[in-house]
Amino acid sequence: MTEEAVRYERKGNVGFIIFNRPHRLNAINGQFLDDFIKQLIVAMKDVEAATVVMTGTGRAFCAGEDLKETSAGKTFEQWVEESDKLQDIQRLTLRLNKPLIGMCRGYAVGGGCEFALSCDFRVADETAKFGFPETGIGLTITQAGTKLLSQIVGLGKAKELAFTGEFIDAQEALRIGMVNYVVPAAELEKKTLELCEVIGKRSPMSLRLTRCAIDQGLHCSFEQIMEIETAHLMAVGGAGNEKTFVERRMKEHGMAKN
Repeated sequence: MTEEAVRYERKGNVGFIIFNRPHRLNAINGQFLDDFIKQLIVAMKDVEAATVVMTGTGRAFCAGEDLKETSAGKTFEQWVEESDKLQDIQRLTLRLNKPLIGMCRGYAVGGGCEFALSCDFRVADETAKFGFPETGIGLTITQAGTKLLSQIVGLGKAKELAFTGEFIDAQEALRIGMVNYVVPAAELEKKTLELCEVIGKRSPMSLRLTRCAIDQGLHCSFEQIMEIETAHLMAVGGAGNEKTFVERRMKEHGMAKN
């Protein structure tokens, strides 16, 4: 039986989407894309997972397109199929109904950098490197990476990274806002799980709607996002979502309920 190129597992209430081609630095091929789509759907349906972590096995997060396979040649139809699957992955990631954290070590470049940027935020270790080599190998950024990169680091820096194809290290990624934290390699999973623990104590419904509002707010007017936020408030209020969490916070802070 062929081993999955992307697998899913859960530890407690944290789901893990794990790139699993360490012998190729988790580079992207056809099986990788098929398995990634499958595991995103599994993660979406996993009601026990409060958060999801995206990461890679071995020395890399994801080294982008598997150039060994690409160099063998692809037909136009194969390129179309790959593009469709990459963009389906981006759509599924954006529709994921829970927070998604990128846990990055080693190379997160090309399509791998786009996977990282599609996460809600990123934790990197000191070995991490980020970049977009596409212009140097005759390819282009495919899965809304141009938009995500511009939103996260700003237009000028996005163009510099995309045009030059230069890789940046973890500290530079932190400086420009591409990652939220940089930690020693031995502490990467610990730091990521600490963040998952904090987020996992929050209301799943509130998290889902807040994630949606922040993402939609990037493309809405102020009036539109206020309408969306009002609808979300009515949804959580109508469901009585706040009652359990307010009572829990009051108990945590030793506040007696009247």
